Amino acid sequence: MLRDRTAGLCLAAVVVSGFGTSALWLAAGVWVKDLTGSDGLAALCMLAMWVPSLAGPPLGALADRTRRGPLLIRANLLLAVLLLSLLTVDSPGDVRLLYAVLFLYGATGVVHDAAQSALVATAVDAKLLGDFNGLRMAAMEGMKLLAPLAGAGLYTAYGGTCVVLLDSATFLLAAGLYALLRVHEDRPRPSGDSWREHTVEGARHLWSHPRLRPLVLAGGATMLFAGLNGALAYALVDFLGHAPAYAGVLYAAQGVGSAAIGLASGAVLRRLGSRRFAACGIALTAVGVALRAIPSDPVALVCSAAIGAGLPCVLVAALTSVQRETPKELLGRAAATAHTLIFVPNVLGLAAGAALVGAVALPLLLTLLGLGLAATSLPLLQRTGGAGRTAAGSPSGTGPV
Repeated sequence: MLRDRTAGLCLAAVVVSGFGTSALWLAAGVWVKDLTGSDGLAALCMLAMWVPSLAGPPLGALADRTRRGPLLIRANLLLAVLLLSLLTVDSPGDVRLLYAVLFLYGATGVVHDAAQSALVATAVDAKLLGDFNGLRMAAMEGMKLLAPLAGAGLYTAYGGTCVVLLDSATFLLAAGLYALLRVHEDRPRPSGDSWREHTVEGARHLWSHPRLRPLVLAGGATMLFAGLNGALAYALVDFLGHAPAYAGVLYAAQGVGSAAIGLASGAVLRRLGSRRFAACGIALTAVGVALRAIPSDPVALVCSAAIGAGLPCVLVAALTSVQRETPKELLGRAAATAHTLIFVPNVLGLAAGAALVGAVALPLLLTLLGLGLAATSLPLLQRTGGAGRTAAGSPSGTGPV
């Protein structure tokens, strides 16, 4: 895939902008904590960036109203300029500006991700979409391990302005990489539909499609359980008898698992098809979550790696299938809607897990979560209407789904 110039440029742009985003999200919270002394206000930074994802369908509709390549260039340039306004933040009274910028940052990111998914589906050979999404997942997991540390280190040494300049530079570089793409895109033709009708077409397509609906629903359910599991991280560390910092070791093991499956996703997806690939990943996650009930460091590390390897499978399978099975003119709306349906439950799971962690014994809770994940995988193993057929027998000609 890396021999494909277009795919390589798209992946490089994803990695560069992802590094800046991952560096900023941790540094922003530390910045607010230093300015105000409030843990609650610091936590609102992540909320400000996340809330716009609830409006995924209408924001994604913007990506279907114009050519995606120029839109990505403009979005990255907008983010680069927008971030520079944070250079004026130096007192508690400026925190509201930081929240406003992070909110706009998140909203622009939703449009950016929808346009990027649509552009990649147009620019990259359909046979390579699984490879691209797998490598993208591996790269983003690597960014989660390295970029927050880099952001925190820069903030400690030079302050928030240095992190802002770094993030702004990454978006300028990403805009340059998108400008190098040579992708033919027809200008979208006005449909004459109302904005509401235009927006809901993406959701209607996902719900009515016999192969996409179960994958997206399974992805959302899996991320709900993943959120519940994530809320138990520090309780698990205490269960193992370690200091809270040991959570970093478990996260690192999970990142290694995610990076490994990301590299192999394309080949495994072609061999198993989307439904079985997703089901196997969910089942592996279920085993990893349930076996965490055993109070053993080696078992916990292996389980973390298994969870890291299992979770991306359903994400890669679902999002790749959306790219393959959706008409190009609908893809921005469908991709944004799929992202909302899959990733919003993760935050709900985090909230529910925080409420349950002190009320239910940890081994019992982990076992129940494992059973819930296992049940989520079962519908994907049922063959329905040719869901397991290869592209040679499907209208889209895009490979196994």
